[in-house]
Amino acid sequence: MTSPSALPASIVTRATPPGLTAERPVQWPKRTERQLSNGLQVVLAESREFPKISAQLYFRSGNAVVAHRAPGLAEMVATVVRTGTATRVSRRIEEDLRRMGAGLGTHAGADSSSIAASGLAEFSSGILELMADLARNASFPEDEFERERRQRFEELKIERTTPGFLASERLRRVLFGAHPYAVVAPTEDQVAAYTREQLQEFYRQHYVPGDALLLVVGDFATDAMLEQIDKVFGSWQAPRPAPLVSPAPPRHSGRHVHLVHMPGTVQTQVVIGNLAITRRDPDWYRVVLANAIYGGAFHSRLVLNIREQKGYTYSPRSGINALRQQGYFTVNAAVRNDVAAATLTEMFYEMDRMRSIPVTPEELDSARSYLTGVFSLGVATQDGLLGQLSTVYLDQMPEGYLETYRERIRALTADDVVAAARRHFDSANAQIILVGDRAQIGEQAALFGPVTEYDAQGAVTTP
Repeated sequence: MTSPSALPASIVTRATPPGLTAERPVQWPKRTERQLSNGLQVVLAESREFPKISAQLYFRSGNAVVAHRAPGLAEMVATVVRTGTATRVSRRIEEDLRRMGAGLGTHAGADSSSIAASGLAEFSSGILELMADLARNASFPEDEFERERRQRFEELKIERTTPGFLASERLRRVLFGAHPYAVVAPTEDQVAAYTREQLQEFYRQHYVPGDALLLVVGDFATDAMLEQIDKVFGSWQAPRPAPLVSPAPPRHSGRHVHLVHMPGTVQTQVVIGNLAITRRDPDWYRVVLANAIYGGAFHSRLVLNIREQKGYTYSPRSGINALRQQGYFTVNAAVRNDVAAATLTEMFYEMDRMRSIPVTPEELDSARSYLTGVFSLGVATQDGLLGQLSTVYLDQMPEGYLETYRERIRALTADDVVAAARRHFDSANAQIILVGDRAQIGEQAALFGPVTEYDAQGAVTTP
């Protein structure tokens, strides 16, 4: 082992780490927007550093549009859509991907469904043709549908034993009530009721060009790429679906505890939540900065309190979750059963401190540097830039959102942080979710408000 005396003096005597270098400017790629005659919105961003392209085709319909009649159906459609088309079986699709050195992914969330592909730029035409084939001609093979349905059954069984999932599910149901965002996942009976015809109906109604967004980032000439896209997607015709109209979420008055009973657990999943805002709200930048200081970054107040000082948990976290129609604020941690109440006390203490006392200049500078640094890293790759562009165009953010993000964050003040916390960290009316053993945490739960108890299937069990 090397002794300290053998090390260079500059290393031995350095008491503080070197200062940060100046923030580098982001080199924004050339961006082009077009709309095809069929309504397909196209956004291209040239990024010529690597001979690769990344493309994502979004449809602005997801699980929310079918939440009340077939929960999770959009997710099942997205899973099965990649398993075959009128001219390609699943094996052929995989062979085509290997030939092009490409990857393929499909996904559906609450507000959108997507088909994504990436690969070598020289195969851009083939990659786009495959994406268009899946978007226009998916065949939903019966055997693939049944296989994916069995897989979903197994996933649901696991989710019903996972405290984090149960806490998230219960919070969404409490916060959103009759709104479609309340539904996080289907039950096994609901998955069993899916039919191939239902998948095909959703696909026909919602995988349509007039409600779609195609993003392509990578090594291409814009004019040539536009020609490829028009050739592949231009003849696609389908009517646009009706917009989703949803009831407003409930407005809660006072704190209420929702305890999901899991017998025998040695930890409790603790979650606090309240309704918040979307990215289009003028307060968005302020609340993002306030969240970073409170619990959204690893050096946040919440981490310093219940991780570093108290040792209650490894990684507490808070977040602003922005969906298309409504956002929500969450605070969560997994802790020992005996400190569930103590953890909640500290969560509310730090929340109320954010709402009443200005943050320090050091906290403000640290959080601003963190957010602008994470943002810069997030647009440094093709996939990262694609993700940021999808946020802009799916959420209909104003022109210049990406280009001015760092400047807007740096311009915020301590007063902005307090104002945002007061408006959007609703301590007095927060809803509390505890997932754990009633015998261990029941008395602790009652300290924070009326308690409603549920089982792992979501049924109310309170006497």
